[in-house]
Amino acid sequence: MRAVLGQHTLDEMLSERKKLSSDVQSILDVQTETWGIKVSNVEIRTVELTENMIRAIAKQAEAERDRRAKIIHAEAEFQAAQTLVDAVQILSSIPAAMQLRYLQTLTEIGAEQNSTVIFPMPLDIVKPFLQILEKTAEAPSAADTIHPPASLGVGALPGAA
Repeated sequence: MRAVLGQHTLDEMLSERKKLSSDVQSILDVQTETWGIKVSNVEIRTVELTENMIRAIAKQAEAERDRRAKIIHAEAEFQAAQTLVDAVQILSSIPAAMQLRYLQTLTEIGAEQNSTVIFPMPLDIVKPFLQILEKTAEAPSAADTIHPPASLGVGALPGAA
């Protein structure tokens, strides 16, 4: 019995008892044939498990449920990302569509009695101001530049003739 059961996984032992019974019967036939005995039927009715095996099966089942849940979650994230990509393609193909989406968002915010208003500004409008700020930051200020006093001429320098 142990030789037959050792060849199969626990899941097979629990779900395929008829196959196990036929395997046991074939082994018994080989062993009893020399004595002239023929086994006509072998039936495995129950498989008793120890507490350790029951815990191991429970852990395996929990891991399988976790695996399925993660797969379902990942598939949902993929579908959401794909839907967002499709929406971006549609919104970017029609300039007025983005404006309509913005107005719809403002309507939704206004319906919730919020005092916050979101006003997105296109970068095309903001970009010239950012460039002016960068140029101002790069240019040295009047205080940083050293100028000789206006009253000193070139010939007025000490040692000049």
